Amino acid sequence: MTDETQSTATTDDRGQQKPGRKRGVLLFLRDLLIIFIVAVLVSFLIKTFLIRSFFIPSQSMQQTLEIDDRIIVNELVPDVVPLERGDVVVFRDPGGWLPVREEPQQPPLVAAVDWFLAFVGLSAPDSNDHLVKRLIGLPGDHVVCCNALGQMSVNGVPLDEPYVALPPGDTRVSRDDFDVTVPEGSLWVMGDNRYNSKDSRYNGDTPLKGFVPVDNVVGRAFVVSWPLSRWAWLGNYPEVFAGVDEGSG
Repeated sequence: MTDETQSTATTDDRGQQKPGRKRGVLLFLRDLLIIFIVAVLVSFLIKTFLIRSFFIPSQSMQQTLEIDDRIIVNELVPDVVPLERGDVVVFRDPGGWLPVREEPQQPPLVAAVDWFLAFVGLSAPDSNDHLVKRLIGLPGDHVVCCNALGQMSVNGVPLDEPYVALPPGDTRVSRDDFDVTVPEGSLWVMGDNRYNSKDSRYNGDTPLKGFVPVDNVVGRAFVVSWPLSRWAWLGNYPEVFAGVDEGSG
């Protein structure tokens, strides 16, 4: 009698353990799903409102940025943090700057993965629809090139630009002269690789005459994040533009 009772109890215990283990696994999977969803939402919010990644598709910002560099962009600029001369800015094509490009066809699975990575900010499939240049002129600025020393000036203040890449033997920071006043709500931007950059100087035949609306700015690039060998902060060289505000008008 005692042995039979013990056997029944053991069987009951085993029968109770199986649902317990199954419930534990389900709770674990539920927690993993919740963590995953929260992580995706947080990544989406960060990408949408704070920072996001872009890659560099051209040579126009060499040597500051090389082709295929990954950059992290502060999206609080310009809505929360004001733009400053010297900023490396990412902006949407104002119209006519980039050639018309057909979207490549991808297998459905690859397209779905790319969409998800872009959703959480780990991929930047729209990099080819954006441009990266250095901000030279703010609204109202008078930008002129070049003086007898080959320098550009903003509001009458000559600039000594250490970030500019020029061909050997050239001292002019622009192959072509220009004299512009930046309209209200617009920017004048130029690539650091001055002789190989289709920037504000060479988009005068577009609807906005080479100027970039402030509203088109996605943000300010502040770090090169990839490859690791190129990791670097991206400054805006305030010393270059020192005195420019005093020269306004």
